[in-house]
Amino acid sequence: MPSEAGSEHTWRRHMLRILAGKTLPRRTLLKGVGATLALPFLDAMFPAFGLRGQSAPGRVHRFQTFYVPNGMAMEYWSPTGEGRDFGLTPILEPLEPFREQMLVLSGVRANWVQIHAGASGSFLTGIPQGGRTETEIIADVSMDQLLARKFAQETQLASLELAMDASANAGACSSNLSCVYTHTLSWRGPTQPLPTEYNPRAVFERLFGDTGSTERAAREARLRQQASILDSVTDKIGALSREIGAQDQIKVEQYTEAIRDVERRIQKAEEQIDIELPNIEQPEGAPPVFEDHLELMMDLKILALQADLTRVITFMIGKEQSPRPYPQIDVPDAHHPLSHHNNQPELVERMSRINRYHTELFSQYLAKLRDTPDVDGTLLDNMTILYGSGISNSTRHSGQNLPLLVMGGGAGTLNGGRHLTYADEPGMANLLVTLMDKLGLPVDAHGASTGALQLDPLPGI
Repeated sequence: MPSEAGSEHTWRRHMLRILAGKTLPRRTLLKGVGATLALPFLDAMFPAFGLRGQSAPGRVHRFQTFYVPNGMAMEYWSPTGEGRDFGLTPILEPLEPFREQMLVLSGVRANWVQIHAGASGSFLTGIPQGGRTETEIIADVSMDQLLARKFAQETQLASLELAMDASANAGACSSNLSCVYTHTLSWRGPTQPLPTEYNPRAVFERLFGDTGSTERAAREARLRQQASILDSVTDKIGALSREIGAQDQIKVEQYTEAIRDVERRIQKAEEQIDIELPNIEQPEGAPPVFEDHLELMMDLKILALQADLTRVITFMIGKEQSPRPYPQIDVPDAHHPLSHHNNQPELVERMSRINRYHTELFSQYLAKLRDTPDVDGTLLDNMTILYGSGISNSTRHSGQNLPLLVMGGGAGTLNGGRHLTYADEPGMANLLVTLMDKLGLPVDAHGASTGALQLDPLPGI
């Protein structure tokens, strides 16, 4: 831990930066207090609230995407039959245990069809057009970030943006457009793509700080440290404000917004301090084995959700144009080149094995959510999960008839067990409008939407 003299020197240096009008990272002064503290939100733990004379918290609706890259072997994906009378295809078979909490959507089209860049670039933004060059980075606020704004005051983290590949924020990828389009789904603003995090250690530290584990004693020590440093910072800011001019006052006031945010997060942590978490040690980094890496990421997501640290997560099991091979399922081919199969049956079948493997892994994640108690059921009961890809037939980079699933109970807002087909080929943005409404954030429009997408059964049908 830095010495008191060292901390004082650092504080003075940062104050000089403020007064000089230089850019100051929002949390630089508060280094050591910015780490979030993980505190769970489990139905099995609710007696702890009762001991303090509090009532159990109400049902909480959470949202997540599970994005799969490089399109789909549609012949092995598309179900036969409609409504409740539909058969599961080879790719969807691993999801049979969750059939009653599954909506299969057919006929929805992508809003921006620009090979791989448009696939992920418009998946949550619904934009009809993005940048045209490597350096022109344009989209719009993504659905997850609109939800993050809504839930930000309720959780310690507004959202998590996670992936299985390292993020690339520069350079050209698909169609010589910026790599940001293929490496993230999340956009805070039209020119603000959010990088994804693939390192489990970094995710752990964002959730729990550098405590080393989720043990209660470590979290309590971190909380005490946060509160102590925060009190010191607040006193110094107060003293400084009495000695500076009007313009500098504005700068300091803007900076104190960060302090208030930390205060809110500490207060949230204190409200839940009686509750324990499963003990998980801080990961060393990204494991070299894909499945080990994925399992760590899944476990961290579940901890974040059950602790109510965040209610919004985006996850990419692979970036668009991912070359990852899958020798463990006898597919040694690089994924992206294999996706350009020219509709050759033997190559399409091999591609379908990757697609099925992804749903098998997704099914394992759903099982963990189903086994985690939550208010009025399980985490899966209280989640809306959007699974799919921004490309259908990958050899043509087709944006028609996207492979899409909506999974979970939606906190009572979703009626699953159905295959829905849309003959009028509505845009993906229409689906996003509907999902936001179900998550308590009604919007008139989003991206290139032309209305809402009907998901609920019609009366009398």
